[in-house]
Amino acid sequence: MRRRDFITLMAACASAWPRCAGAQQAAGPVIGFLGAETPELFASRLRAWHQGLAETGYLEDRNLSVEYRWAKSHNDRLPALADDLVRRQVRVIVTGGTPAALAAKAATASIAIVASLAVDPLAVGLVRSLAEPGGNATAVTTLGAEIGPKQLEILHELLRKPTIALLVNPTNPAMADTEARKLFTAAGMLGLQLRVTETSSEAEFEHAFAHIRSDRADALIIGNDLLFNSRLAELADLALRNAIPAMHQYREFAAAGGLMSFGGSVADAYRRNGIYTGRILKGEKPADLPVQQATEVELVLNLRTAKALGLTVPPTLLARADEIIE
Repeated sequence: MRRRDFITLMAACASAWPRCAGAQQAAGPVIGFLGAETPELFASRLRAWHQGLAETGYLEDRNLSVEYRWAKSHNDRLPALADDLVRRQVRVIVTGGTPAALAAKAATASIAIVASLAVDPLAVGLVRSLAEPGGNATAVTTLGAEIGPKQLEILHELLRKPTIALLVNPTNPAMADTEARKLFTAAGMLGLQLRVTETSSEAEFEHAFAHIRSDRADALIIGNDLLFNSRLAELADLALRNAIPAMHQYREFAAAGGLMSFGGSVADAYRRNGIYTGRILKGEKPADLPVQQATEVELVLNLRTAKALGLTVPPTLLARADEIIE
């Protein structure tokens, strides 16, 4: 079986849990995976996470079992899903996204938690310190809200226009509020106007883009939220159809037809999460595993989309790009 086929099968099984669970029970520890989305939308992250697990000697359905719980874009379901994993006494709870991490933290003070998120875990109360988390949780973070001001600078350099929209998910206030606060400060320093648009479900995307257009925004920064991160192709298409130059953190957005991306690698974050999960299963404690923070960033430009939007990318920006899609 090809790896892609295996991952597809694994994701489908996870979505139907526990119906598939009875088909094969692996010997070894049982861990929980708490995701805010669906297994299909998490497929690339799951591949990276399994790679990290494999690097520590763990393979699902061989020497490890995983209980998957998916909130399917409804963050209000996360506390009950986290409580269910606690009742099942899993060894570790792995979380994707800030709301899932906070739900797991609220559900247990004893089961180890390994979070992947894009905000400062110290600021949201997940850990006691970055170097020595001190409790039952540790994390791997991507550069999320921290890179927002730089994204704003890049859009300003490209467009030289004053009004930028920010798309956020209000059901993830830890991320939405932090991003908005940092961008409002940066916009003031650059002499720009920032207008925030909120949307909490895929069904609201069309309305959100209509609102951005009615606000006469010159460009858009799409916030770092799992609702958006797992639907980058759809958002890229909406931005192009609405003639809105748009930027997101992850390369997948530019590859899917978005104008540009600037940020770190989500795949690397989930691979590191898998490694931390394996190390905890081998006996290490999350209290002793420092929060890992991604530091490498890349700028990706899609010149096909720039041409479709009637934009000319300055040579200085082209020279700084790590990748150009033509």
